[in-house]
Amino acid sequence: MRLSPVILTVVIASLAYNTPPEMAFSRLLPAAPALAAAMWPVLPTVLLGTVCLILMIGLSFVFPDLGTWWTAAGIIAVTVAAAYGSHVRLQRERTLFQVRLVADAAQQVVLSPLPRRFGGIEIESLYLAAAAEARIGGDFYEVVDTPFGVRLLIGDVRGKGLPAVGAAAAIVNAFREAAYGEPDLVDVARRMDASSTRYNGAFPPEGPLERFATALLVQIPHGGRRIDILNCGHPPPLLLNDGKVLTLESANPSPLLSLAELIGDHYSVDTFDFAPDDLLLLYTDGIAEARARDGEFFPLAAWMRRQPPTPPDELLTALHRDLLRHSKGRLDDDIAALAVRLCEP
Repeated sequence: MRLSPVILTVVIASLAYNTPPEMAFSRLLPAAPALAAAMWPVLPTVLLGTVCLILMIGLSFVFPDLGTWWTAAGIIAVTVAAAYGSHVRLQRERTLFQVRLVADAAQQVVLSPLPRRFGGIEIESLYLAAAAEARIGGDFYEVVDTPFGVRLLIGDVRGKGLPAVGAAAAIVNAFREAAYGEPDLVDVARRMDASSTRYNGAFPPEGPLERFATALLVQIPHGGRRIDILNCGHPPPLLLNDGKVLTLESANPSPLLSLAELIGDHYSVDTFDFAPDDLLLLYTDGIAEARARDGEFFPLAAWMRRQPPTPPDELLTALHRDLLRHSKGRLDDDIAALAVRLCEP
């Protein structure tokens, strides 16, 4: 690809030299510097235009009736325009590079790297942006080891772009603070809701719809054989236990973050068994709603049921592979997932 302007120049010059003058292939020479502007810096683009101009002058000695000066003027005009286009393209690429650096820094705030093991608990994470250029979106997760056990958070802010990232950061930061100091998951959720509400008040959403977030809080007591779950409108986690998949639905779902004042501040915690070698999968709706070309959703529960006993990293590697295969590489939404396994003591 990088050499295609040179190849194009050689092909056009060869055709112009080996065909009758009436076919006038030489008039295509301005296409070479125009193509170079899309992939080369300014100086090589100008040099290629100069080579094309020299070739055109050389052809004029072989075929005097080619209309040399008109074609030469075209080469000069296109080369000047191509050089300017190359300059503008390089400036935009530098700007995009800086934006990506900022996006990577923001991602480190919302999606900090996780240790793969907390005592006897193995944890692995997966994050995929719907658009590779975006790097980050409104999905978030966090895991912290506290005096009350290992606490996990996963959620999804309604909306996209930097406002959604800011809302996710406000929620994650509130969780990081509250998870260490609040013994009750309900109080952790209330502090997250308060932080989300404050952020939305300071940076109101565009349009008539409210900005809210779904969230799932999970607590695994140290050495315990159970998990506590507080679900704020988030897709329920899946538990793979001895070949069976259980959907850990909450009996009384808690309010979505930022909506507690509207629909009531009533939180509930559900407790489930969690045995050694069980696999727990927390995920955002981008996974369950990933579509094939025919519109079929990804069959997450059935897929989970087919998985053999495996470490969390292998489970998420398989999930990543099969999601892209199901959607033919096209994701309509960001996705995030956490896989958790309790090891034998």
